[in-house]
Amino acid sequence: MSWLTDFLGWLGDFFGNGDNWSGPGGIPVRLLEHLQFSVLALLLAVLIAVPVGLLIGHTGRGEVVVVVSANLARALPTLGLLVMFVLLLGTSSIWPVIIPLVLLSVPPILVNTFEGIRGVDPDLRDAAYGMGLRGGQVLGRVLVPVALPLILLGCRLSAIQVVATTTVASYTGLGGLGRYVIDGFATKDYASVVGGSVLIVLFALVVQILFTLVQRVTVSPGVSQRLKVR
Repeated sequence: MSWLTDFLGWLGDFFGNGDNWSGPGGIPVRLLEHLQFSVLALLLAVLIAVPVGLLIGHTGRGEVVVVVSANLARALPTLGLLVMFVLLLGTSSIWPVIIPLVLLSVPPILVNTFEGIRGVDPDLRDAAYGMGLRGGQVLGRVLVPVALPLILLGCRLSAIQVVATTTVASYTGLGGLGRYVIDGFATKDYASVVGGSVLIVLFALVVQILFTLVQRVTVSPGVSQRLKVR
């Protein structure tokens, strides 16, 4: 099992004892590239999906958009989209990677935002209107806080998907942790393949933990307790 020995050596490099830790192809650089792709794609998806989900969930108009979005999430092939946008836009920028990632990230956020708003107890909504709150105030002060756990769940699902899928950025010659996997397969450097895969998994776990912490900080104790009772 020479590849295991090589992998352990690669881990030694990971802890700062070799080329894998330094230079333009080093782990810090690849990790930063992966982070940049992921954050940009997720941020754009949130800016698109959350307002649309809030609007549709609050007004009840345009539900077909949510249905279509949910179906597209199951049907869109990541690699096919990537190749298509590379052919259309070239490889001189990061957009051939970012656009497919955004398209894949929007549906979970949109669907969960819509379901979160729509699922708020109608009595709670009526009580808010009875207190004299207007449409926008009801949405911002009542509906969003109650729906926040589902909204954050959609963001978390998309974030993990983006972190995993950003690996395909390597197909376009761009960076990211996927370089270790793609280049490793190309050169039969299986230690690099395993090392890159482990880093991507760890990255996804960190994202999961961060979103869990964000939910604990941002969701009110009353809403959290209500979810536990359910």
